[in-house]
Amino acid sequence: MNIKTLPSEERPREKLLKHGARSLTNSELLAIILRTGNKKENVLELSNKFFTKYNLKSLSRLKTSTLKKQLGIGDAKACQIMACFELGKRLSAFKEEIKPQIKSAKDIANIFIPKMNSLEKEHFIGVYLDSRRRIIKQETIFIGSLNESIVHPREIFKIAIEENAAAIIILHNHPSGDSTPSSFDIKITKELIKAGELLGIQILDHIIIGGGKFVSLKEEEMI
Repeated sequence: MNIKTLPSEERPREKLLKHGARSLTNSELLAIILRTGNKKENVLELSNKFFTKYNLKSLSRLKTSTLKKQLGIGDAKACQIMACFELGKRLSAFKEEIKPQIKSAKDIANIFIPKMNSLEKEHFIGVYLDSRRRIIKQETIFIGSLNESIVHPREIFKIAIEENAAAIIILHNHPSGDSTPSSFDIKITKELIKAGELLGIQILDHIIIGGGKFVSLKEEEMI
């Protein structure tokens, strides 16, 4: 019997879309992975055949050669089964990466000084934080000398909105080795702060790196 002759509510894919993956049996889930049966069996019959010979745990331990020999499938289907089980194993061992929490300018300077100190061109970087001041993303916004045509709030806040960031710390380096902020550094930072206020996204600081040192405009009360 062709699976297309089954009522739509009994077909695994349609059942999943309507009721969710948890509503499916192991055989039905496997049928979605395999997609098609063989000349003798439709995909549901083939999937049921798997579970009459093996339980889920034993099936996950089979080699591709055994799958092919015992169940009469080809390389493609054997690889699909192996890949799904491998993803499951990796998921069970997965640990969420601990995001660094920023409590001071020094915290973030310690991360970026080794990365930025030897750069030959100015790099302007946005560091995007969640509401607990943990880094969720860092992005090089542009490379080159700062000027008003390049430093545009749109590019900086676009990423913040996409990442649902609560705050931003901006950094750039001075290849000369002098980390002293210029008048333009201060001016552009104040403009970004105003733009952030309109969007409800706080610019916490602007840190300038040079010569292995850093200057925080916030700590120096320049902003």
